[in-house]
Amino acid sequence: MAVQLCVIKKHNVMENRINIQQVQPQAYKAMFALEAFLAGAIISKGHKHLLKIRASQINGCAYCLNMHTKEALADGETAKRIFLLNAWKESGLFSPQEEAILALTEEITLIAGHGVSDAVYNRAAALFDEVYLSQLVMAIVTINAWNRIAITTKTKLPD
Repeated sequence: MAVQLCVIKKHNVMENRINIQQVQPQAYKAMFALEAFLAGAIISKGHKHLLKIRASQINGCAYCLNMHTKEALADGETAKRIFLLNAWKESGLFSPQEEAILALTEEITLIAGHGVSDAVYNRAAALFDEVYLSQLVMAIVTINAWNRIAITTKTKLPD
């Protein structure tokens, strides 16, 4: 019983973590500059939504999943495709371009495991020109940075 109470207490403790935006606003300014660059990028909104949601799923970022699934739905993405995004390889719902983006997103997000394979990189490079591919890499890197910030600081979901 004492062990159970200890575990319950641990889960009920509210942790106050640093608010980087308040403490180091210049750091957030740099992140927002990346977002401004990506807002003007030629990557389609649909592609941006898919890579942001998929990276956030892998990283387990509730804050970003909440934000980006809402944005995707508002921009016309279907609930079915969002629900099945975690099983994109088996779903048959995604185009070859989207599949290449999702594979690249997974390998960049999980880069410590095996890097980015030549097969995945070359598949994307065959489907997209250098500008589009460069912007995809930057978008994937940026969402991964946001995921890590939100998870580390335990950014709360909006009400």
